[in-house]
Amino acid sequence: KMPQLLVLVLNKVECLESILENLEESGIKGATILESKGMAHSLAEFSELRFMASLRMLLDPERQESKTVFMVISEDKIKLVSEIINKATGGLDKPDTGIIFTLPISYTEGFEI
Repeated sequence: KMPQLLVLVLNKVECLESILENLEESGIKGATILESKGMAHSLAEFSELRFMASLRMLLDPERQESKTVFMVISEDKIKLVSEIINKATGGLDKPDTGIIFTLPISYTEGFEI
C-alpha cells in the first residue's frame, strides 16, 4: 500500500486538540502542524478597500488563522482519519470548517507508517 500525505487545512481551530487526541488514540501518532491564513484574510490586510475581504472580516472577525496539519499515513487509514476529523468538526461539508486531501508519496525515510 502506497503511503499518503494527508493534508488538513482546519479553519475550525478549536477542534484541533480533539482531532489530535483521537488520532493518537487510534494509533496515528505523527503529524506536523503549521499556522496558516486564508486568502480572504490576507487580502483584507493588503487592502482594506476590497469589498469581499472586508465583508469576510465582518462575518468572521475572530478567526484570522487556520491550522494546516500534515501527516503521512498508510492508504488504508484515510477513511479512519476522515471520520475522526468529521466527527470532531461536525462535518467538513459545513462552511468554513476545513478541507482534507491526500497525495501519494513515492519515498519516505526516517520513520515508519
